[in-house]
Amino acid sequence: MKKAIKWFFISIGSLLFLLLVVGIAFLNLSPQFGGKVSEEQQVAYAKTGHYAEGIFLNEEEIVMDINCHSIMAMLKETMNPDPNVAPDHNIEVEKINPENLLNQPDSLIRVTWLGHSSFLIETGGKKVLLDPVFGKYAAPHHWLGRARFNAEMPITLAELSNIDALIISHDHYDHLDYPSIEKLKNKVGHFFVPLGVGNHLRRWGIAEDKISELDWWQEASIEDLNIILTPSRHMSGRGLTDQSATLWGSWIIQDQYANIFFSGDGGYGQHFKEIGDKYGPFDVGLMECGQYNELWKDVHMMPEESVVAAIDVQAKLIVPIHWGSFALATHSWTDPVERITKTAKAMNVPIATPRIGAPIVLSEAFDAADHGPWWKVR
Repeated sequence: MKKAIKWFFISIGSLLFLLLVVGIAFLNLSPQFGGKVSEEQQVAYAKTGHYAEGIFLNEEEIVMDINCHSIMAMLKETMNPDPNVAPDHNIEVEKINPENLLNQPDSLIRVTWLGHSSFLIETGGKKVLLDPVFGKYAAPHHWLGRARFNAEMPITLAELSNIDALIISHDHYDHLDYPSIEKLKNKVGHFFVPLGVGNHLRRWGIAEDKISELDWWQEASIEDLNIILTPSRHMSGRGLTDQSATLWGSWIIQDQYANIFFSGDGGYGQHFKEIGDKYGPFDVGLMECGQYNELWKDVHMMPEESVVAAIDVQAKLIVPIHWGSFALATHSWTDPVERITKTAKAMNVPIATPRIGAPIVLSEAFDAADHGPWWKVR
């Protein structure tokens, strides 16, 4: 009996050791975790005024009350999410004809939601991709995430070509997707990322001269297209030891034809008004409104706050983002869009809720009725 117990514990210990070795190997050898910040970079980041002891800091402190009560509440919610946390059917998307992306006039201003926070923007004859995530899972491995709601994307990565700029808001998996970048890297003219995120791109084989890493309020350009990184109230990280090691932010894309604000992820804060005062008004605000929880509202806005933030940045039109593709929180999958549209209507702020893949042409007369509550129709 003692011998059997001994071998039982030896077997359990061996299994745990093997899992530990596999886990460490996975973290260190898998390319999707990206690159690491060097000591030289850390010295440079410290000069920004919002970096200390190896991490970037928000302008406004974030409060996440982590205690026994909140942890138990999160565990309870995770084990018992809203019954409608994901749709019970495949979400149909509107397909994009690749030929419609060719030889368009410079005056065309077209914004196409590709789901979650991914967008294709066309303005001034240029094509810009925002946070392109084409994978089925927003996670380093499919065991660690729920599947995307839509089986197909509006356009495939193979069909995309001649992307002038690719912009990343931060390095979380639902915004920076290694397989997508791997397939796009030779089709993109230039990458624009927050400080530190360039390390991931360099590990994935993207040349240094194709990467621009920006700090908050810094500007860059491609010919007459201006690209500006502005603050957000969030965090970053792809592994177990790199939390907030890279910067995060919102972005502005502007030229003589359009002025577009992309919120990225983050909680509500004073930075929205600062952005609006400096760079507004905006033709459209692509505003985060989903994957929230009262326990972490400082890093993910509630839908009602998203409308206030859009007013702060002086957006003439809201397009809700960060919903409709992945279940990263425990609320109903339609709750974000229903709450933001209700609030926008009450506050008399124009809002468009396009089906995934359906373009909004800002250079033409806009009718919100063209982008109605598609999530209610099957």
